[in-house]
Amino acid sequence: MKLFDVYSLFDINIVKGKGTRVWDDNDQEYLDLYGGHAVISIGHCHPHYVKVLERQLCNLGFYSNSVINGLQEKLADRLGRVSGYDDYQLFLVNSGAEANENALKLASFHTGRTRVLAAGHAFHGRTSLAVEATDNPKIVAPINNNGHTTFLPLNDLPAWERELAKGDVCAVIIEAIQGVGGIRLATPEFAQGLAEACRKHGAVLVCDEIQCGYGRSGKFFAHQWLGIKPDLITVAKGIGNGFPMGGVLISPRFVPVKGQLGTTFGGNHLACAAALAVLDVFNKEHLVDNAHEVGEYLIGKLKELQETEPHILEVRGRGLMIGVDLDVPHKDVRVPLIHQEHCFTGCAGTNVLRLLPPLCLTKADADLFVSKFKHILDTL
Repeated sequence: MKLFDVYSLFDINIVKGKGTRVWDDNDQEYLDLYGGHAVISIGHCHPHYVKVLERQLCNLGFYSNSVINGLQEKLADRLGRVSGYDDYQLFLVNSGAEANENALKLASFHTGRTRVLAAGHAFHGRTSLAVEATDNPKIVAPINNNGHTTFLPLNDLPAWERELAKGDVCAVIIEAIQGVGGIRLATPEFAQGLAEACRKHGAVLVCDEIQCGYGRSGKFFAHQWLGIKPDLITVAKGIGNGFPMGGVLISPRFVPVKGQLGTTFGGNHLACAAALAVLDVFNKEHLVDNAHEVGEYLIGKLKELQETEPHILEVRGRGLMIGVDLDVPHKDVRVPLIHQEHCFTGCAGTNVLRLLPPLCLTKADADLFVSKFKHILDTL
């Protein structure tokens, strides 16, 4: 049997990681400015993380959600306190797409409506409802194309207000910082006006914090820069530092109904142990503050580079979620960065270099990346 060939792969086999570095099977070291799609939050193979998972696996790897799981309760308590949402409820799942899927289902149960508003260039996942709210027709199968979603320009508040005024909107879903959409930031004015319009017209406000959340922006959630408090918040990626996990933070307005939502693997013992280890490291190493400090430093260094490098059109982002607009296809920079400078980055669209490093990135790492980036730009 062969693998189903749906991924465009670099011919590199990564076999080891530590902190902000990874190594291939030839023992070549790489600086990781991508964190495996923003998944690695506390760094590769953090010793506390490894120790906690080993200990949990020696005790119990899995049992179903038909019994009490004290680790889930502990995670809910700690996540509520650290994020500022201790009055919310937590539903644990396996991935970001599943988190968004359940958030949209909850919104529909709550309102009795079926229409969703999402932003142009949004990415919310690849499952049934989530992919309908993703602005990429290439990944929407005919069976998913059910006409539930209206796409509107990010930050165009009047357009969103007009649609909400029709009174049939179930949910509004936004990313405070669009990831796949090219590191586009929602403005506070837009977000606050949108939240008010949702309240006025009875729609549920969902903030997708799967990529931009969990400390990456320099606050625990990126929407906390915008002065809003959504009804539902979806998380994944960095929550487990590579162990598959996701969740929905749910306003106390929502009353749970037995059997309404469910999952086999969501919130399993190993996943909860991983998530608790992540919060341990966040607290001990002040990684959210580090994301803010080092992220602003890196953004500043990239803007300085922009002054002398004509290939850089714009640098934007917040914390350790950064996009660099180029006047050349991103592959012309990303490929030599990997093969010549041994540095992993991401991309968005055709011209955006996307940086999503582990939150333990140092200023020395940032300086090293800028030097590698400059070297490639100088060769173009």
